Amino acid sequence: MRVSVVVPTYRRPTLLVRCLEALAAQNFDPAAIEVIVADDAADEATRQQVVDMAAKFGQTLIYVPVIATHGPAAARNVGWRTARAPIIAFTDDDCVPEPGWLSTGVRALEANPDLAAVSGQVVVPLPPEPSDYERDTAGLASAEFVTANCFCRRSALETVGGFDERFRAAWREDSDLQFSLLRTGHRLCKAPDAIVVHPVRPAPWGTCLRQQRKILYDALLYKKHPDFYRQRIRRSPRWDYYAMVATLTAAGGLGAARLWISALAATALWAFLTSRFAAHRLRATNHHPRHIAEMVVTSAVIPVLSCFWRLYGAVKFRTAFF
Repeated sequence: MRVSVVVPTYRRPTLLVRCLEALAAQNFDPAAIEVIVADDAADEATRQQVVDMAAKFGQTLIYVPVIATHGPAAARNVGWRTARAPIIAFTDDDCVPEPGWLSTGVRALEANPDLAAVSGQVVVPLPPEPSDYERDTAGLASAEFVTANCFCRRSALETVGGFDERFRAAWREDSDLQFSLLRTGHRLCKAPDAIVVHPVRPAPWGTCLRQQRKILYDALLYKKHPDFYRQRIRRSPRWDYYAMVATLTAAGGLGAARLWISALAATALWAFLTSRFAAHRLRATNHHPRHIAEMVVTSAVIPVLSCFWRLYGAVKFRTAFF
């Protein structure tokens, strides 16, 4: 057994089938692969789906339920700790690895014994005029290290304890693993020819508002790795968000005090900052009226939600994150 592929999943049967079919089509010795599906829902239908596919799978296909702590970090831990191979490949159930993905990633690690992990290339197909959500998802293509496409030595994962299961959403848990490996002296590199395609899944109107909750995990990442966070994630706080929240708060307070001219001035400044933010988000995206309306409305709300979740994360994880 040369490589174990870990695929976390949660109630996405159609996407899971697509991913597993792509893994079955790898140009890699089937006898040297095992694929482990870590089911975060511990769902009987998913278990049966994996069992049915295993009957016609050329490789070893294993189902493991995630019972205790939940989230993608916990699911990946269950997966790699079940694995038997010295190299662990990670991808996600909504990804489609290209046929040469495994051979390229495994070869990169096996040829360099001093490497602890390599990260491949994530390709995010976009329409000519993407939405803000689609363009945001495309950021995966330029990320340094993402669990949608990476290969790690089992020994390196054991050294750092795997993924931190306090990251309960699909956000920053991969950066935490990257920084933990770097902090313990491990070497990482890129394998750009190990390609995984990550189609953008449809999202409902205003999905960016729900995503703001993930910001609390930035606080956890900052607490653990403040130097790496400032060097590789964000060099400075979101002063533009704080300015928008401050002017909105000032407008409300001044209005309550019946200081109408000052309240109007604060409102005008908030409107200017918010309009600039919305215009930035609309740049190089589609200008369908529905999308424009979404950008205008959500641009007024995002700074408030983001600042709230930043404060919540700072308190929850007891760190001076802002």
